[in-house]
Amino acid sequence: MADINVLDIKFKKSGSLKTDVSLTPDDIKEAAVHQVVKATLAGRRQGNASTKTRAEARGGGAKPFKQKGTGRARQGSIRAPIQVGGGCAFGPKPRDYTQKVNKKMMLKAIQSVIADKLQAGKLTVVEKIESTGKTKEMHSLLDGKGLLPCLLVTKDKDSLALRAAKNLQWGKAIPVEGFSVYETLKYENLIIEKEALEVLLNKLV
Repeated sequence: MADINVLDIKFKKSGSLKTDVSLTPDDIKEAAVHQVVKATLAGRRQGNASTKTRAEARGGGAKPFKQKGTGRARQGSIRAPIQVGGGCAFGPKPRDYTQKVNKKMMLKAIQSVIADKLQAGKLTVVEKIESTGKTKEMHSLLDGKGLLPCLLVTKDKDSLALRAAKNLQWGKAIPVEGFSVYETLKYENLIIEKEALEVLLNKLV
């Protein structure tokens, strides 16, 4: 059981959120978080680095010089890897770096980061993140409450808060459907709407 304070739109305590999900220090599993973060970063790699092998390098059809009598080491092609301008022996080829993450491990990582923010006093739950869509106003609000740098998580993917936080230097906003363990760890504070937190906690039950 966990009891989380909930703030109103003016960031004043308005109630609490009770959940059956355990968010104690014992629920913080660093190994699961590490694996998910590694998979996230690996999935962002383009994997389009490519080199030519000796078969793909242009030229080199004829033997560069005769086999014997020159005093030099024998060579069969000017495009061999040992030659300047030759093909690459074990160079990179386009590949997919995506790593598979099991559903249970992903949920455990989400539970871990929420528990970590809660235990550190860096989790702020609000009824609704009100915004006019202006970055300046959003920055003034968050900076005035000492909540920067932060990650904002909204329930609605069309929320104006997402637009307002788009140009924040020390902040970022994402909808709950795109919740990221990596982004949560990247920012010191986690500010999340009550309904968005309920969506995440329901997955953990």
